[in-house]
Amino acid sequence: MNPDLDALQPYPFEKLAALRAGVTPPADLAPIPLTIGEPQHAPYAAALESLTEHRDEMARYPATAGTDALRGAIAAWATRRFGLTGLDSDTQVLPVNGTREAIFAFVQAALDRSRPARVAVPNPFYQIYEGATLLAGGTPLYLDCTAESGFRPDFDAVPAETWREVQIVFLCSPGNPTGAVTPLEEFKKLIALADEHDFIIASDECYSELYLDEATPPPGLLEACAALGRHDYRRCLVFHSLSKRSNLPGLRSGFVAGDAGLIAPFKRYRTYHGCAMSLPLQHASITAWNDEAHVRANRDAYREKFAAVTEILAPVMDFPTPQASFYLWPAVPGGDDEAFTRELFAEEHVSVLPGSYMGRPGADGVNPGSGRLRLALVAEVEATLEAARRLRRFIERRG
Repeated sequence: MNPDLDALQPYPFEKLAALRAGVTPPADLAPIPLTIGEPQHAPYAAALESLTEHRDEMARYPATAGTDALRGAIAAWATRRFGLTGLDSDTQVLPVNGTREAIFAFVQAALDRSRPARVAVPNPFYQIYEGATLLAGGTPLYLDCTAESGFRPDFDAVPAETWREVQIVFLCSPGNPTGAVTPLEEFKKLIALADEHDFIIASDECYSELYLDEATPPPGLLEACAALGRHDYRRCLVFHSLSKRSNLPGLRSGFVAGDAGLIAPFKRYRTYHGCAMSLPLQHASITAWNDEAHVRANRDAYREKFAAVTEILAPVMDFPTPQASFYLWPAVPGGDDEAFTRELFAEEHVSVLPGSYMGRPGADGVNPGSGRLRLALVAEVEATLEAARRLRRFIERRG
């Protein structure tokens, strides 16, 4: 077997299962998970209807590049959403089976093992960035996201000699787990660094359509390119998905867009990888990308939950008000995120994720996720509010 597999750390949910081993929660309380970022709102019904209508096309092999219609729908959506000019659906857009699969595959295709191969990732982070790097023979460079830095990486703190070894920089905006949004000027600054040091920017924007202020949608990397007149999107790729936007995580549908010089070899890699999206899924995806009404309704539902949960928890927990995504990132009263998680489960049958499971010790030996929790507010409103009430009750009982 590939010896690099031994470098992979247990996934956060494996660690959580081990932490809760031997704990018996109260049988009279229904379990409420706030752990996995899997949307529980109703999936977009029209997309499911389209999937059913085209089920007979399961009898046909799909092309790696997807259909012209799907790429066209994606390009049109991205152009509308981010104010782009001339995004070429043939050369600058590639449908993929969700962002997780695409991110992992892209690192395998893009990393050059014949020279220093560092991949910069926000810390804490979505674990695929690290796993993909290790299995491609690279070395993660953890960029701490702390309260002092607005829960975003501090690119100014990276010395020039380190940048020279970096081949890929991952952004996650809106952030998982912090909910922080990268400002447009910060995107532009990173683009200048990429030009100076010749690295690729891979921006994971799968939470971009879940934002709390309807008047201020999060900016994106390609939007920053367009503002710079950089319509070839050189060195820049974005990853988007229907999982959160349309509550369709099981559809496994997303796209990669940006630099045609990166898209072409990645498409060649994927042809051998054998991961083309089936035609019924493509039809369902077209239906979803072409509609915004269901996305606005989804945002409204999350705003209602965030407002209600904030009212319950703000008196007993300290957390940044997220600009986007569906996570809260509160500090743990007492500071021990593992002990808090285990005791909360034992006493209130509520599951949360210790923040330390999403981070790694930085250069100072401190894990920036320690002492925090990730709360995924994905369930329907009543279950989410019940979980918040139990969480507050637990904290108040502990004093």
